[in-house]
Amino acid sequence: MKITYRPEIDGLRAIAVGAVILYHSQITIFGYQPFKGGFIGVDIFFVISGYLITSIILKELVTTGSFSFKYFYERRTRRILPALIFVMLVSLPFAWMYLLPSSFVDFSKSILYSLGFSSNFYFYYSGQQYGSESGLLKPFLHTWSLSVEEQYYILFPVVLLIIFKYFRKYLIHILILGFVISLSLADWGSKNHPSFNFYALPTRVWELLAGSILAYFEITGRGEGVRVRFKYKILNLILPSVGLFLIGYSILFFNDTMFHPSFYTLYPIMGVCFIIWFSNKNELITKILSTKLFVGIGLISYSLYLWHYPIFAFARVNQFIDGNFINKIMIGLVIFILSFISYYFVERFFRNKKNNFYKIFKLIFFLILIILMLIIFIIIKDGKVNKTNVFIEKYISSALYREKCKFSSNNYNFFNEIFFKKEFLNCKKKYNEFILILGDSHSRTLFNSISKISSKNEFIIGLNQGGCRPFDKNYKNCHYLNALTFINENKNNIKIILFTHKGSFFLTNYNQLPINEQLNKTINYLLEIKKINNKLLFIGPHLEPNVELNYKSILNFLNKNNFKDNTYFKDNTNFDLIEVDKKLKEVSKKNNIKYISKVDILDFKFERDFIVDNNFTFSDTNHWSEFGEVYFGRKLVFNSIIKDILFP
Repeated sequence: MKITYRPEIDGLRAIAVGAVILYHSQITIFGYQPFKGGFIGVDIFFVISGYLITSIILKELVTTGSFSFKYFYERRTRRILPALIFVMLVSLPFAWMYLLPSSFVDFSKSILYSLGFSSNFYFYYSGQQYGSESGLLKPFLHTWSLSVEEQYYILFPVVLLIIFKYFRKYLIHILILGFVISLSLADWGSKNHPSFNFYALPTRVWELLAGSILAYFEITGRGEGVRVRFKYKILNLILPSVGLFLIGYSILFFNDTMFHPSFYTLYPIMGVCFIIWFSNKNELITKILSTKLFVGIGLISYSLYLWHYPIFAFARVNQFIDGNFINKIMIGLVIFILSFISYYFVERFFRNKKNNFYKIFKLIFFLILIILMLIIFIIIKDGKVNKTNVFIEKYISSALYREKCKFSSNNYNFFNEIFFKKEFLNCKKKYNEFILILGDSHSRTLFNSISKISSKNEFIIGLNQGGCRPFDKNYKNCHYLNALTFINENKNNIKIILFTHKGSFFLTNYNQLPINEQLNKTINYLLEIKKINNKLLFIGPHLEPNVELNYKSILNFLNKNNFKDNTYFKDNTNFDLIEVDKKLKEVSKKNNIKYISKVDILDFKFERDFIVDNNFTFSDTNHWSEFGEVYFGRKLVFNSIIKDILFP
């Protein structure tokens, strides 16, 4: 039974890859990003994959009664690995040029895990939140979805063959049951374990099974769905349009803050299913999706998906596309040109059955071996293989401090971290009391400062998650609500709670929340902590120089100035924070909350404190560098009551 080519499915692929690229390009129109839901393009790919893979397997089982694993995995190998390896090989020199050592190691590990079909687990366990700013700088973050599909390709044929052979008459019931269980698990996971939920196969497989169920009914010709499809012609004319509307609605109105994948994700999944099931050559949407433009983009969609993310990532690292629409257009052209080359000279060549698979396999094995040797070398050298980048990272790095009984968690749901629980209980048994440092990314900087300055025998815990505000304590991806529980459970073991976070958001209606309301909610949260444990110090914001420190600006500075002076950088210090500091002093005093002013204690002067002893004290526009954490940290500790806590 030959599989019939359906051009409209390639058209669907075009929509899927287009949505993903528009989402990652972060195109802004009049200050608004219209494609915030473009990430659902990946979900569209999953449904299509489930439909096509199940069609291939079932048709072979129905017609021959058996299934050739060898032929199946040969086709998957020809389809997936050559283009992926090609992108990896081309990306490595750019990673060497543009990535700082720590990022280069992370990049190398992501390639390693991607080749092992497990990069989704790597990004999950490394704490990478998809859609965050940091993720946009990781060239191979997008391979998580390939790993999910590859895991499905490995497991699903085996499972399907067993069910077909021994429980054939219950096959559709098992597929539907799997769909329901996975969808229910995904909806629960989106609220309780959103990061794992996003990356893992068990909570994604329902999307693949949606396509599998369609394939089953199509091949067996059984079920009410088949009768509806042929009996009610009006549905064939209407539902593809409804499907396209659901997909379009999701792309335009979904966003990163929603629960996903979850019941909400049913909208685009149903849309894809409507188009696959009800499309026909006489219907308008089918005709549009079958046009040369859509089919052409669909054919190169795999290459487009592979190329777009690393190109965007390297362009962002090098600030090539920051606020420059023309440069974004140029990058788009580069993505399409490389994708054409990749499709016509790599994908088609390796998928051509005339080319002996044994020879292809040897070539793939050889190229993987080269990549592995390069990656192992990079990891052993700790990413320090480009002297310029090593030099730059030395001046602007701010790695998370790590020592026994001094550790931080940036996971909102830190209660479920096996490492956190084990380490915490061991250290609690040893030291009994600990210092808790709570807040956003600025509290992580404070955690580094306190950890480096304190004695080796101090037990310090950091609950520090970037971008999280205390007035959003119920936000599902933030840790503030869980922190209250943690403080309550350990109130007798807490030596002191140091709370700090970025102050400049008080200058704007952050997330459309009025400034006074932000302030009141922040103070109310601190009062909740104080009720549980009175040992609270509120540490106010420091002045932010707002000077863009990045790969490009530091490289230009080193070439032009070589630390003779810092006039290369313009003093853009945010002095408005002095007023924020005054207000925080007032409300803290009014509510009997102990307050420490960084503005007063640090007395930041740009011309004096931005470059000290040939070192930058900041790592970006507002966070301290590794040097700055000690430089400012010593001032903060030794000129405040924190000194009496750490050095009684």
